Amino acid sequence: MFPRFWAVLTLFSLPIFAVDATEYRQRRAKVCEQLAKQKGILVLYGATEAERGDLRSRFFQEANFYYLTGWSEPGALLLLTPTDEFLFLPPRNEAREIYTGRKLVAGDPNTTGLANLLSSNRFEVTLFQNLDAAEKIYALLNINKSSPLKRLTGTRPVESVASILFSLRQIKSSAELDLIQKSIDVSVKAHKAAWQRAASGLFEYQIGATMTNIYFEAGCERSAYPPIVGSGPNSTILHYNKNDRRMDSGEVLLMDVAGECSMYAADITRTIPVNGKFSPRQREIYEVVLGAQRAAVAAVKPGMRLAKETENSLHKIAMDYINQHGRSLKGEPLGKYFTHGLGHHVGLDVHDPGLPIMPLEAGNVITIEPGIYIPEEGIGVRIEDMLLVTETGSKLLTGALPSDPDVIEKSLHDRKR
Repeated sequence: MFPRFWAVLTLFSLPIFAVDATEYRQRRAKVCEQLAKQKGILVLYGATEAERGDLRSRFFQEANFYYLTGWSEPGALLLLTPTDEFLFLPPRNEAREIYTGRKLVAGDPNTTGLANLLSSNRFEVTLFQNLDAAEKIYALLNINKSSPLKRLTGTRPVESVASILFSLRQIKSSAELDLIQKSIDVSVKAHKAAWQRAASGLFEYQIGATMTNIYFEAGCERSAYPPIVGSGPNSTILHYNKNDRRMDSGEVLLMDVAGECSMYAADITRTIPVNGKFSPRQREIYEVVLGAQRAAVAAVKPGMRLAKETENSLHKIAMDYINQHGRSLKGEPLGKYFTHGLGHHVGLDVHDPGLPIMPLEAGNVITIEPGIYIPEEGIGVRIEDMLLVTETGSKLLTGALPSDPDVIEKSLHDRKR
């Protein structure tokens, strides 16, 4: 029997995984179970080319639609009822296909795994056939703001399906974990390549290009977010992405860069010394951040929370460590320089559904990313790793990329040989 996943070896020997159609059916079945309890139906609008693709970038499907269908072509609609499922595909547009290629239509062989594959011309009729038996109509209101659903349902209220769908997305399956690890592995290679190249006189964008080339070469579709490559004063800007400054010796270089492969994101940050060796002050700040991260990682388990002011707060553990170790040049605690949240969920979106206030559960994939940013010293340090929450604690997914300052310095020293 063939394995559940098929693989094609690339230059980096990275498998290209795919989620089995059975898993998509299982996801839809779980949603349908909830719809049956509420006597509701769900309508999801897939992204259109106008929304998720232009001359600068390829088309990407809306993440929730993809989670339930695995469908990656534009203009589709999904209708789920307690007992049935329908995927509606737009008719062929031969004039547009000259530019974007042949698209699948309802008359083609049904390879989707959905029970009913229909033309989008039949969507309204099918919706009306199921409205009478439905007490509730669900959609993703925050995403489908421009959808015509309100016109079709009249005065009947449309409720958000977020609480149903997002809770499912937070628990990652083994197939999803394989895809996430693929993105992590190639992103780790990208960081290591940057370590080998970073040097005084180079521009930040050159390091960014080195990194993105690694995961694009490996078959990743895009960056999980705009690459952040900040040297010196730019290392203190949280979401800096101009990446246009020339690096100087004696500065730190903060790289928050990762790829998105097979629709699943990674999110990794490391901070290194441009000249290969941390100054005493840079190392002091770095070790405070690393200690805070290790303290928080050690406490990750089901029931803990990422939020700041909550019971079982991982953020508080990191903040307490930062305030108890190291001082500003004025002798003040460093906590005021930790200016963002401790972490977030990762999956189909780099910021996957999951509120920081919610207790962690086994199967969550999260980041732990404390940072200290001191503009007056031109020192910004962030260390970000990804973890899988397990039944008893956590598993570090990004462990192949060192964070120990001695190991980093040795790696940077060895590059010159």
